[in-house]
Parts: sequence; structure tokens; C-alpha cells
Amino acid sequence: MKLGRRKFVKTSIAAGALASLNMKIPSIGELRQNVSELDHIARQPVFKKEFFNENVIIESLELTEYKGNYILKVTSKDGATGLSVSNNRHMAYLYPLLQQIVIPFFIGKDARNLDELVDGIYLHKSTYKLQGLALWISVATVEFAILDMMGRIANKPIPELIGDFNNKEISVYRANNYRGKSAEESLERIKKNVEETGAKALKFKIGGRMSNNADYPPGRTEKLIPMVREAFGYDMTIYADSNGSYTVDKAIEIGKLLEEYKYDFYEEPVPFDWLEETRDVANALSIPIAGGEQETSMRRFKWLIANNALQIVQPDLFYFGGMIRSMRVARMAESKGIPCIPHISNSGLGYIYMFHFVAALSNAGPYHEFKGINKKIPMVCDTSSLKSENGKVAVPSGPGLGITIDQGYLKKHSPVS
Repeated sequence: MKLGRRKFVKTSIAAGALASLNMKIPSIGELRQNVSELDHIARQPVFKKEFFNENVIIESLELTEYKGNYILKVTSKDGATGLSVSNNRHMAYLYPLLQQIVIPFFIGKDARNLDELVDGIYLHKSTYKLQGLALWISVATVEFAILDMMGRIANKPIPELIGDFNNKEISVYRANNYRGKSAEESLERIKKNVEETGAKALKFKIGGRMSNNADYPPGRTEKLIPMVREAFGYDMTIYADSNGSYTVDKAIEIGKLLEEYKYDFYEEPVPFDWLEETRDVANALSIPIAGGEQETSMRRFKWLIANNALQIVQPDLFYFGGMIRSMRVARMAESKGIPCIPHISNSGLGYIYMFHFVAALSNAGPYHEFKGINKKIPMVCDTSSLKSENGKVAVPSGPGLGITIDQGYLKKHSPVS
């Protein structure tokens, strides 16, 4: 196994998993065996329904909005409630799908069967034809509200509903996106961001984003990669994200430069749906390849894992349809010794959902993205400051999501119709 991958895995999960990161392309027989094993893992239950002795029938799901903030409230027949804040940027145009297709499917169902419900919506009224960001953001919005409700009923935090509370604190990295700025200006802004959070790791953007090798501005990437390493030294963990900027040859060229300066992972070197090409880049480099942020298909994730195309999986908790589906990906990855570093945007309560999910992982990567909690939503949390303190954030440990949104703020929301 190659040194870059060995270094990353040793800092993230048990060293015993090292042997499974063999970058040899599997034979057809090995690939079939891999897929069969991953299928079995993905079929295992995630939600712990054993905490609930009686039915929890979903009576209503109401979407409300105030100044672009979308809150979904679930209520059971017994009067239990839970809330979720959607991915607000996308819900602004997705709410008809949520209200007309997704919500009606969940009404009258037993919330204890959450695994089956998340799967069932896929076939409901041929909803599979809508597979993608539109469908899965809507499903995740419902799932998060149900998890909050169920956690409050059982007096359990969300991590204990989908796994074990493995990680009480999350070490964070500071992500930066200064495409369009010179290498020099980008570096100064990156320094400021890292100083604000005390993070021991950082990630910055390279390339031009799905740009077919065009840089933005030209020459920025090749100049910035050594500058960032030299500025922060070799004790800092540094990730680079190209957002699918390159063809295979160019991706390998940039990857070699990242290896020279001992970067810790290389995210989306080629466009996200170039599966074989992602594998080709992975096989040509020793730096771990990260990906999955844009992925919405469980089958394609299986392919990427079975073919050793990714060394870090990054399902987006909204884009991929919630914590249950994302946990299945994490479990498949864990079986191959691959860490999970989920992707999430800061829209709504995104980072709080990320904290709960990472807390439940047994193969969490060493650092996870954090840019600060959305201050537009007034809330209190009795078990966490929700701030990065010396590069770590305490995971809320109260029932459900572990936070309380201000009632006055909730009352300002109006039903969406």
C-alpha cells in the first residue's frame, strides 16, 4: 500500500484496516464478491427501533417559512413533535416536491420503521424518476425532523438512534473558497480563517470548478499549493478540493504536486460522475482520493468503494437523503478500511446534523468541516457551546437534536402553500 494512504488511515481509523486499502484493480470475481459483501452490509438496519415499544404514527408534517428559513414540524398521533431546518438554499424551489410527493407518503406511517420509509419513498408513485438532489433533500428534511421527535420520545440523542455515541467531540477543519483571488490574497484569507477557529486542519479550493483544466485565475493552483504548505508547516493537516476541475492527465499532474508537498487528501479530482476516471486517478497517485459529495445513488457509491476508487467517502447528509442512507455508505466504507468524512453545507442547521452523524461513526475521519453555526436561527443548547474551541466542537447530547429553537422565532414562520 502507498505511503500517503497509509499516513491518512493511521490518523483516522484502526491501523488494522491498512491492508484493505490495496490499490490493485479488483478482478471481475473479486469485484462481484466485493459488491455482494457491500450489498449485505447496506441491507442491515440503521435506526434502533428497539427503543420504542409502541407505535409512533405520524399524523402531520407541516412546512413553514420565514425570511428564507424553512422549518418542518412533525407531529405524532400522541402529540410528540420534532423539528428540522431544511437546506434553505435549495428548499426555496423544492418545496412543491416535498409537499406534494414526499410528505403524503410519510403521513399515517409508523416512524419506528424509518429505514423502510426512507427506502419506500423511492418507489412511491415512481418517485425514483426524480432521483437526485431534489428528491433526497426533501427526504432528508423529513428524516431529520423524525429523528428529532424520536430522540425526544426515547430521551436519546440522535447518535444513539443510528449507532453508538462514539465521538463526543469533533475535531474540525476550516474550509476556504477563494477562487477568483490571487494565490497571495487567497493565502492571507486562509490564514485568517484558520486563526478564527483554532483548527488543526484546513481545506482550500484548487482549479476552477468543473472547468476542464481551466484555473481561476490562471496559474493560481500551482502557485498556491506550495505556498499554503510553507505557510502552515508540515504539522498542519491540509486538504485540497478541485470540485471536478480536471481531466485525468491534469488531475494526476496536480496530484503529484500535492504529494510533493505532503497534502492529506485530494477531493473530486475529476468530475463527480466520472467513476472510472476517478479510479484511474486513484490508482496513479498515493495521496488519498476523497469524493461523494454530489453522489445520490447507493449503487454508484458501492461501485466506487468496491473498485477502490475512493479512499475517503463524503456523502452529503442532505443531498444523499439523510443519516440512514449515509450511514449505510459509511458502513460499506468501513468494511474496506475507508474513513467517512461527510459533506454538509452551512445552510440552516447543517453543521449540527453533521456533528450528530459523525458522533455515531466508528470510522470517522480525523477532521470535519466547520465554518460556524448559522446565527440567523436563535437557539439554545445546554450541552455544547456549538463553537470551535481549540479546534474541537462538543456534540450536543440532549434528546433528539439537542437544541431548542426560540419559540418567538418559530411563531414568525408561516405555513408554506
